[in-house]
Amino acid sequence: MRAALLVLMAGLMLALSGLAALADPSPAIDTSRELVVATKVAPPFAMKGPDGTWTGISIDLWQRVAETLHLRYRLVEEPTVDALIDGTAAGKYDAAVAALTITGPRAEIIDFSQPFYHTGLGIAVSLTGGARWMVILNTILSFGFLQAVGALVGLALLVGILIWLFERRRNEHFGGARGIGTSIWWSAEAMTQASTGVRAPITLAGRTLAILWMAVSIIAIAVFTAGVTSALTTRTLQGLVNNASDLASVRVGAISDSSSVDYLTGQRIKFRGYPSAEAGLKALKDGQIDAFVYDKPLLAWHVLQEYSSTMDVLDIVFDPQNYGIALPLGSPLRKDIDVAVLDSTRSDWWKQTLFRYLGER
Repeated sequence: MRAALLVLMAGLMLALSGLAALADPSPAIDTSRELVVATKVAPPFAMKGPDGTWTGISIDLWQRVAETLHLRYRLVEEPTVDALIDGTAAGKYDAAVAALTITGPRAEIIDFSQPFYHTGLGIAVSLTGGARWMVILNTILSFGFLQAVGALVGLALLVGILIWLFERRRNEHFGGARGIGTSIWWSAEAMTQASTGVRAPITLAGRTLAILWMAVSIIAIAVFTAGVTSALTTRTLQGLVNNASDLASVRVGAISDSSSVDYLTGQRIKFRGYPSAEAGLKALKDGQIDAFVYDKPLLAWHVLQEYSSTMDVLDIVFDPQNYGIALPLGSPLRKDIDVAVLDSTRSDWWKQTLFRYLGER
């Protein structure tokens, strides 16, 4: 009887331990091991000082997470985002922190923590007048401008043909083989209020049409001139690029290994690839491109630090993105890091951190 009771108690203990394992299936974090955490320079999310000390939004967040979870770690620098992703996917790194955008292709080979920053792509444009002639040329060659010119020319041709039909038998100046050319020339002359000596119509129908055409042409030319002037003034003041849709008609630059390339490729927008934001912004300054596309907070940081008087970041955000901490697939750190990230980003400490680096409240 006693032996049976002991067997029953042992079975009960095994069952309870099994239930506990089901309730918390994630393996425990080994806090004794030093983690290898990769990063890359991506101001203001990851910045390396002259003494080798790392700071920035992502770095500060990781330090807070590590302190919360009592993790030991060392930072390793990589030159590109692809190196961060590939190294984490291969298990070379226990985590990667920088300005890593959470995307579908990346989520297939690595895990991401909860998003800690919501952003999107931005556009930097030049404030100098180097592209002013390009603005004027683009406006003149635009479909709307050509359509307006075509309408005026079409009206002049129509009026010229009607004048020829009315005058060809009674007005020697509009008759004969050359009469239709003279009629069209008179129509253009009347439209532009010029005077080249071409005789006027003499028939009642011709003169009636001439009076109507003169009145209509004055209005048409005035509207056309006002529209062109307004378009040129507006585009010259605003520049070539005012929103994402304008990128299709200008020279665009982007960082070769960034998520900006995915967006531009998906929208079939031609672009020039650059190895870094510094290289792309220098090309923009030198007039080699008309717009540079990159993650907006990183773009704003670079422009503010180096090009505040010559460039501007448009007040638009497109292609929404989220930043997260990259982890190997199935990492035992993920659950605890998720909780620590959520707690940190909902605290006053996070608000102060964003304000310190970005001025965001």
